[in-house]
Amino acid sequence: MSSERILLDLANQKESAKLGGGEDKIEKQHAKGKYTARERIEKILDEGSFEEFDLFVTHRCNDFGMEKNRPLTDGVVTGYGTIQGRLVYVFSQDFTVFGGSLSKAYAEKIVKIMDMAARMGAPVIGLNDSGGARIQEGVDALAGYADIFLRNVLYSGVVPQISMILGPCAGGAVYSPAITDFVMMVDQTSYMFLTGPKVVKQVTQEDVTVDQLGGAGVHSSRSGIAHCVYPDEDSAFENLKRLFAFLPQNNRETPPVVECGDPIDRVDESLNYLVPENPNKPYDMKEIITTVLDDRDFFEIQPEYAKNIIVGFGRLNGNTVGVVANQPAFLAGVLDNNSSMKAARFVRFCDAFNIPLVVFEDVPGFMPGTAQEYNGIIKNGAKLLYAFAEATVPKVTVVVRKAYGGAYCVMNSKHMRADVNLAWPTAEIAVMGPDGAVEIIYNRQIQEAEDKDAKTAELKQSYRDHFANPFNAASKGYIDDVIVPANTRRKLIKALKMLSGKRDVNPEKKHGNIPL
Repeated sequence: MSSERILLDLANQKESAKLGGGEDKIEKQHAKGKYTARERIEKILDEGSFEEFDLFVTHRCNDFGMEKNRPLTDGVVTGYGTIQGRLVYVFSQDFTVFGGSLSKAYAEKIVKIMDMAARMGAPVIGLNDSGGARIQEGVDALAGYADIFLRNVLYSGVVPQISMILGPCAGGAVYSPAITDFVMMVDQTSYMFLTGPKVVKQVTQEDVTVDQLGGAGVHSSRSGIAHCVYPDEDSAFENLKRLFAFLPQNNRETPPVVECGDPIDRVDESLNYLVPENPNKPYDMKEIITTVLDDRDFFEIQPEYAKNIIVGFGRLNGNTVGVVANQPAFLAGVLDNNSSMKAARFVRFCDAFNIPLVVFEDVPGFMPGTAQEYNGIIKNGAKLLYAFAEATVPKVTVVVRKAYGGAYCVMNSKHMRADVNLAWPTAEIAVMGPDGAVEIIYNRQIQEAEDKDAKTAELKQSYRDHFANPFNAASKGYIDDVIVPANTRRKLIKALKMLSGKRDVNPEKKHGNIPL
């Protein structure tokens, strides 16, 4: 065969592979508002940077007539490229080929790039659009999924792993994303569930739609599985790049530093008047966060889930920080089961990837009630305590208003090895608020008083003057400084610069046993 013929045959095979399941199925994909596997890769990677592996791989199944249909790539496109000039490994599942279902050969392609990513110290991005295990392959498909799960676990905390859910994903196709660091979904086109509506109906007699069972709205607000949801794939890809810019390549590196045009000594007088005089009146903690961060740029994680706590990424003087903050505008900023777990996982991610933590605190305590106790608030609250105590990255806390009881301890207090603890003059640091404290401490005096209401008001004010302020804690060294709110940005930047060389280690062990 001539060289020209050989090269032509190679070109034809590659062109055939790029068509996936064929033009008809590609048109159906587009009709649903979805890009193809290869179009998605082009959208997220720098132009011309993608290098594909294993284009010529085919499945090895000889049952059920499968031997008559062996398309190239076998339904997943894998390789490497760059985002913002930084190396990443990517796999993109092709729904036009066998519905994106996973075979053993398909899994081996994904495993190969995951192993390479770990060796090279680069993130892995999975573009998921799969119906799950390929039924015709039986246990081989299950083995393939297990091989992927193992890598998800072993490389957790080694390289960032990001999953984009871009279609209906079921069974094993959702376990792997659930182990990764961040899960992004697209509204109306992406779904996640272990068992579909038909199986649910058969087993439990429940009538449920695909959207009710595993839609983006469900997973962003109720289950907490989805970290971010976007209206279409284009906006999802843009925000993927935005998230990526905050993260390091691996656990041995620090996040990229960007040039900061926002003055580090910027003073914002509005912060001096943001906290209401009435300690029970809410305000929006996001106003403080965005005011303090560079260019008011804050990338919130899980904004629709457990809204009483805020987590996300921003920058201070060009350096990435992870922000954890109570939100008094929702449930008074109380800690409950969901908010504790949400914050704990975020804190552990930041610690794993060398991202300093900045905490804004206004917490009245833990949510009371049988629903919280029955669902494990003791254990779940302890997860957040564990995460902060375990973290060795630079940790700075600003107590804005309330810091009561055990929640004070949990929210990165000095006793959890926080490096710098600051407080605004509006801070109230105590075992509990004046209302509850006075009823317990002075109950007899109140009962004996002629004017119980007047006596109660007097005692509450006395308690507030003596305990519901930052100065008692500051006198004991638990608060390093009481600052003017307008100076918060400058104080944080100086503290983090001082902490940039921090070296801290935990006792030698295989691993701890976090209360799961």
